[in-house]
Amino acid sequence: MLYVFVVIEHGSRRLVRLDVTAHPSADWVLQQMREVVGIDNTHRYLLHDRDSIFAKHLDESIEVLGLRVLKSPVRSPKANSICERVIGTIRRECLDWLILMTESHLREILKCWVGHYNRGRPHSSLGPGLPGPSNSVVATTKPSNFRHRLEEGAAVRSTSVLGGLHHEYSLVPAIA
Repeated sequence: MLYVFVVIEHGSRRLVRLDVTAHPSADWVLQQMREVVGIDNTHRYLLHDRDSIFAKHLDESIEVLGLRVLKSPVRSPKANSICERVIGTIRRECLDWLILMTESHLREILKCWVGHYNRGRPHSSLGPGLPGPSNSVVATTKPSNFRHRLEEGAAVRSTSVLGGLHHEYSLVPAIA
């Protein structure tokens, strides 16, 4: 059995960290948190469930990193609904459609999917926006007055993600 560790920013819905292990431990989780906090020191809180891996000494070590630890109430998945939703999205949009071979294979698939999730997949909670900066090239034409028509000189480019499981669409200048 493989376990996936997920860290998501609640406000932006951006996946900050995603890693895989067959043998999770408190030391492994602490190292993952060090890497998250080391990226940028803008995080203030860590909200986690009441999994047994989050022992008291792990919470104390996380607080030393400068984060305030908040635990979700017992048997209340709605208290951490944003993370629960992203875990379900990972399953429905990615893992349900692929056959995983090894731990490294799962890690590579999730790495590719996280890029799509953060920079190519619209999120309705963001109005619909993207958690991170887009990978797309913005067309140099002015927007159309019609909802479903493009101005001349603009084209839609489709980029395949995970071998065609998903696609990202962007506006690009049309080639003459």
